[in-house]
Amino acid sequence: MSLVSIAYVVILLLIAGLVLSAVRVMREYQRAVMFTLGRFTGVKGPGLILLVPYVQQMVRIDLRTIVLDIPSQDVISRDNVSVKVNAVLYFRVVDADKAVIQVENFMQATSQLAQTTLRSVLGKHMLDEMLAERDKLNHDIQEILDAQTESWGVKVINVEIKQVDIDESMVRAIARQAEAERTRRAKVINAEGEQQAAQKLVEAAQLLATATGAMQLRYLGTLSEIASERSTTIVFPFPLDIIKAFTEMRSAT
Repeated sequence: MSLVSIAYVVILLLIAGLVLSAVRVMREYQRAVMFTLGRFTGVKGPGLILLVPYVQQMVRIDLRTIVLDIPSQDVISRDNVSVKVNAVLYFRVVDADKAVIQVENFMQATSQLAQTTLRSVLGKHMLDEMLAERDKLNHDIQEILDAQTESWGVKVINVEIKQVDIDESMVRAIARQAEAERTRRAKVINAEGEQQAAQKLVEAAQLLATATGAMQLRYLGTLSEIASERSTTIVFPFPLDIIKAFTEMRSAT
């Protein structure tokens, strides 16, 4: 093969290499942030993109939702209880140009911000709130993160606290507290029942007092109930009203 033929082959290979380096294909969920001689010139994609070799460069950005696991964080609650909390963060890029230009590494920046925000927000709440109000805490953390990552072109979709780990001694203390709370509620319910029963007795006494023969009929009914039971001795109070009534009946006769 002559030198001329070799030169043609080399030239063809160089041209093919330049063409291949100039062609990019962006998928539906990808965008290309374009730079021409170092200056931002727009966002392209999806589809076929042609670059001017050595003049234009591009940065590929994925627009799909990213699931980021927030490592376990040591948190001291407002009532001075030390816990370990981990969570999961859902976010996606909505402005590809901001995600490239405004922050060096939006993934690392979002992760670090999520960790500090998690510690900051949970540290303002009591342990009981961490355990019982997770939905509210998730919403508060999500709003704070979304506001701070907006300038990076990142949209925080959701934050979920996965687990709150408590020291074993604290678990026993919480169990004792829960048992004491159940005992208190039982006593309150019993006292309320006694109060309602006393109120009903007062109402019944007032009702019986309005009728002359009602109390006598009540006593006779009680005597009938006692007589049906197997008992050798019966002690029963005999009201003076009944004695007075019998006396008046005897005097009348």
